[in-house]
Amino acid sequence: MAIKNNLGRVGVLMSGPSTEKKISLKSGHAVYIALKKARVDAIPIIIKSDKIQENMRLIRSKKIDCAFIALHGHFGEDGGIQKILDKLRVPYTGSGVRASRLAMDKIASRSIFRKHGLITPRSKVLTKNLQHIASLDHLGLPLVIKPASHGSSIGLSIVAKPKEIPKAIRLAFKFDKRIIIEEYIKGRELTVGILDNMALPVIEIVPKHSFFDYQAKYQKGLTEYIVPARLSPAVAKRVKEAALSAHKLLGCFGCSRADIILDNKNNPVILEINTIPGFTSTSLLPKAARESGVDFVSLCIKLIMLGIIRKMERG
Repeated sequence: MAIKNNLGRVGVLMSGPSTEKKISLKSGHAVYIALKKARVDAIPIIIKSDKIQENMRLIRSKKIDCAFIALHGHFGEDGGIQKILDKLRVPYTGSGVRASRLAMDKIASRSIFRKHGLITPRSKVLTKNLQHIASLDHLGLPLVIKPASHGSSIGLSIVAKPKEIPKAIRLAFKFDKRIIIEEYIKGRELTVGILDNMALPVIEIVPKHSFFDYQAKYQKGLTEYIVPARLSPAVAKRVKEAALSAHKLLGCFGCSRADIILDNKNNPVILEINTIPGFTSTSLLPKAARESGVDFVSLCIKLIMLGIIRKMERG
């Protein structure tokens, strides 16, 4: 791959101030190792806080030509680091400020999805300032209770009994000022990676736990991944179209991953869009890319190239 010699110095941004710091370090390390194997001039950059001036000084000091963003959660996926890189005129992987902010906010993104005809779970939003709960009867049981702006299933609970609701709400509020209480949709758990505006093969997630929680996501052997998912061509097409539509509606760029429940009527229900999917050994976007013939090194380099091309086109 001769193009790798034209990438310049690539800084792999990892760690960060969010609750997903440990996963970010795993993703960043995997990307760094892959780039070094491809003889790319790559350096790891450990982000320690969300302070603007501190990070501008840090990134300037590394004299990088491009950034590979492997920061998950706050500051990485909400547009924070992207805004800094834009100011420094450093090209970077993945979505820009606005798309990142929208995707991170499940309330805002779902509003856009519904407006354009995509299906999302019925839900209620609570804030720390207004915690009065009207009747949840219309949502039924079980319920899913989670922070509005977190990933990796952190702070998420599935409750089957009314008495479990207060504890789940308290847990979710530990991670966000706004939380979502939503209907639990029984169905098949799917995810669709998007790479350069193309939907990758659908993956079905079959956790050995009751649901795809933090441990199931990141500990090997706790989840079965079926790639490609065992779907009819028509259903697979519908799922991919929903994922790609969600990606485009938010203005995402480069790559993303849509988490979807396929309900008992074979309707794809959009849960969320991840603008910086995991890049660990168990992560789903690399699995889907590999199934479509793009190995991990090629995936990393393609995302860097897309970022550089976007910067060149914008000037």
